[in-house]
Amino acid sequence: MEENEKKELQKKRPEEMLTIEKFEEASETVKQVIQETKLVYSKYLSEQSGNKVYLKPENMQLTGAYKLRGAYYTISTLSEEERKKGLITASAGNHAQGVAYAAQCFGLKAVIVMPTTTPLIKVERTKSYGAEVVLHGDVYDEACAKAYDLAAEEGYTFIHPFDDLRIATGQGTIAMEIIQDLPLVDYILVPIGGGGLATGISALAKMLKPNIKVIGVEPAGAACMKESMKNGKVTTISHVNTIADGTAVQTPGSKLFPFLQKNLDDIITVEDSELVVAFLDMVENHKMIVENSGLLTVAALKHLDVKGKKVVSILSGGNMDVITMSSVVQNGLIARDRIFTISVLLPDKPGELVRVSSVIAGQNGNIIKLDHNQFFSTNRNAAVELKITLEAFGTDHKNKIIKALEESGYRPKITRPNL
Repeated sequence: MEENEKKELQKKRPEEMLTIEKFEEASETVKQVIQETKLVYSKYLSEQSGNKVYLKPENMQLTGAYKLRGAYYTISTLSEEERKKGLITASAGNHAQGVAYAAQCFGLKAVIVMPTTTPLIKVERTKSYGAEVVLHGDVYDEACAKAYDLAAEEGYTFIHPFDDLRIATGQGTIAMEIIQDLPLVDYILVPIGGGGLATGISALAKMLKPNIKVIGVEPAGAACMKESMKNGKVTTISHVNTIADGTAVQTPGSKLFPFLQKNLDDIITVEDSELVVAFLDMVENHKMIVENSGLLTVAALKHLDVKGKKVVSILSGGNMDVITMSSVVQNGLIARDRIFTISVLLPDKPGELVRVSSVIAGQNGNIIKLDHNQFFSTNRNAAVELKITLEAFGTDHKNKIIKALEESGYRPKITRPNL
């Protein structure tokens, strides 16, 4: 049988892609481009969760995410005719970089359609691998529709970011590495956007270790897979609203859905506010930059209702622009009560500012910003507003500072920090 005939047969019988043989083939293929990402034991997260937690740092891949695996493997299976047409895909960033880099390795043209909301760092890095970038739509689904239109107009070969069993097979190589590193693993937590990563991970993990539990994690503002599982069919949610841009998908993969129904044990949803705190945890305790979608599995640890188990959290990517990073850090500090703002009223006379500062200093509070408003009242002698933004060690320390101010005769009110 000719090679092209084999590929056509695979397209007619796609279920043959998710086999041990194909996963082994993909594992050998992706070794040509991936970095080795050994499991990292997290003492901090283990103590917080009551389990033995290990991190799979796919954020350390050359393109900053696991997506390179599926892209490179899929392109390796294309016929020469398909490659010559040039490649096109749609992506919020990580698959874009994976396809762009893989196409560069094979010497192929790549066109990437990305939502206009994609972080600048992902756009620029995609271009740096030689790809042509087209910005279209506010979310992935709109960019994908545009990519299909361009594929039809120009004859490009479309590389789907998730709804392709070849993509899922490439992504699933992560499960083989996890089980090789930690044969007694009990749980694997995997982020879900469209479902490609979860399909590959859950299918291979169940083949290698039938009793393992694979839990998908979605942002609460883009929980299309959870909704689909509840309805028993692929379901499009009305809108997405999440800071986890890499998993902001309205419709999961229809080709993948039957496999996820069979192999996925549960789905956890995570609020954006939990991702903000998780980012701070990863930076401070592991010195790692992990993007919001990659943090889903870290935030989900507190929702996992088990103790004493060996749990692997997959950190799917680390592509985050500096402005977003700054915003997430600030909001994380606020959420942890390590930065807070209080408003107090005091007479407009010498010594009052020193007195307030002394009370705060007495509790080891660190003032980082003052806003002294003399025009708060028409009677300046009666009341001047002073807004104080402070740095604290956490909630207990914050409460001690507030209590000390109250005992000194002030009535501090908590306000939202304006940094």
